[in-house]
Amino acid sequence: MAQGPQQGAGALEAGQVQAMFDRIAGFYDALNGVMSAGLHHRWRERAVDLARVGPGSRVLDVATGTGDLAFELARRVAPGGEVVGSDFSEGMLARARAKVEGDWSPPAPLSAHASHASVRFEWGDALELPYESDSFDAATVGFGARNFSDLRRGLGEMARVVRPGGRVVVLEITSPTRPPLSVFYRMWFDRVVPLLGRLAGDSDAYSYLPNSVRRFPAPAILAGEMERVGLREIGYLLTAGGIIAIHAGTVSSNGA
Repeated sequence: MAQGPQQGAGALEAGQVQAMFDRIAGFYDALNGVMSAGLHHRWRERAVDLARVGPGSRVLDVATGTGDLAFELARRVAPGGEVVGSDFSEGMLARARAKVEGDWSPPAPLSAHASHASVRFEWGDALELPYESDSFDAATVGFGARNFSDLRRGLGEMARVVRPGGRVVVLEITSPTRPPLSVFYRMWFDRVVPLLGRLAGDSDAYSYLPNSVRRFPAPAILAGEMERVGLREIGYLLTAGGIIAIHAGTVSSNGA
């Protein structure tokens, strides 16, 4: 879920981040549910709203992890659409593929109309996406952009593979600045989250999480980075009391 040589996004080398996500793949979904009180699915729904996709659309989900955002996209692009989930952690991809095969069911299973969309998961480096330019209607990344070793390059790659007029959406954790939520947030991420990691057997991974969030640009700065790679009509919304930011921009007609 992080790609390329790490340059400070989370104070780990890319190979270390890759190995970390391989290690935690087995309990990643369960801890996501605990840490977000189950709200992370709703945040993904709102991100897909901003992608502005519909039946027949072709969408790329970068740093897809165990695939939950890709599955939500699949529900929106059915019938006839296609979703490609890309990640460089084989452990995470294995979990995502197991969900497609029915070995594990997401909270809203892929039955009914969503089953009429094509969903596949494949290895890919977010800093050098193996896809043709202008080949998708939208590109998304959920809780993975903070792991890009070169944020501008990763955003630029997402914009490159999306057709003019298509959308790039970034769903990410951010740091609230106003008390009392900011105080609770620091306590939760600095103390509770690492404790959950220790209980799950990987304290390093869940100490990395708060560090990567602190290093990630504030919402206004991220919007500026999206503009620098050629996106237009950029906007963002804050939800969950300012803990979650969802950014979206449109690929300009002359390319990113």
